[in-house]
Amino acid sequence: MHAQKQASATTAQAMAATCGAAFLWGTGALVVNLLIARFGLSPENISFWRFFIGAALLVVLFGRAVPLESLWSRRWAVLGAGSCMALYVLCWFWGIARLGAAIPTLIALCLPPVLVTLWTVLRGRERLDLMLLVTLAGALAGTVLLVWRHGGAGGPVDADTLLWGVAFSVASALLYSVFSLVSGPLSSSVGAGPATMGLTVVAAAVMGLSGFFVPLDWPSQVPPEAWLLYLGLATAALALLAFSWGAARLSPTALTVATLTEPLTAVLLAAVLLGEQLSASQWVGAALLLAGIVALGRRDARRERRAA
Repeated sequence: MHAQKQASATTAQAMAATCGAAFLWGTGALVVNLLIARFGLSPENISFWRFFIGAALLVVLFGRAVPLESLWSRRWAVLGAGSCMALYVLCWFWGIARLGAAIPTLIALCLPPVLVTLWTVLRGRERLDLMLLVTLAGALAGTVLLVWRHGGAGGPVDADTLLWGVAFSVASALLYSVFSLVSGPLSSSVGAGPATMGLTVVAAAVMGLSGFFVPLDWPSQVPPEAWLLYLGLATAALALLAFSWGAARLSPTALTVATLTEPLTAVLLAAVLLGEQLSASQWVGAALLLAGIVALGRRDARRERRAA
């Protein structure tokens, strides 16, 4: 009985950690928009400094305690997942640049839970039943209701631009799905701290390669420097650490659905800070999303109790 209660508590904590990571990513979405619109920074520049600052902090915190042999034995997983982590955000930005926020965000956020669930079902790691389908559909429908109001590119889009925008958005979803599937086992084997450090260092190195094409200048004004520090410390180091800790303890489906808290956070912060009014459909979407997160958390908790 004690083991079952402990398993349930651990699942709840992992769900809270993952939602917390998504919350920080949601705040980061507003900061990124600010840096692009007000200070003219490129997505490549923002992504590089975000991962670089986060990696520096994680190396300071975990560098001496990293099990190098264990991490080296999983070097291909670290390199692959770290590269996916860097590139899925960049592809999402490229999709937004062509189509506006709504369509790329819906593709990049809603496709991964479907892909991850399909993969885990085919691998025998998840049991497909009516409750899972209803819960997943409800959470995704809630996300659509939350995000769709924020519109598209604001004008007619030619076929070539539409094709590339959708292609980048789908690529973002595929890369995030791979990252989610790999990061959980990696964190379980070497620990959340060392795994996050390795992944973030790789992500910073991958984004550093973009410097051959786009200058990676450190801004000279204090406000953008402060925002970049926030992105690196909060949305990279802290958020990825919380995500890795949760990934080691949740099913891939629950993990990806919990990160849908990100658009909910962005919408609520826009309402509080920017005075945007939430529509009735957005409130319904928020309720559906939260209900899906709670239901999947309970599903994982029941599975952990049976295993205990």
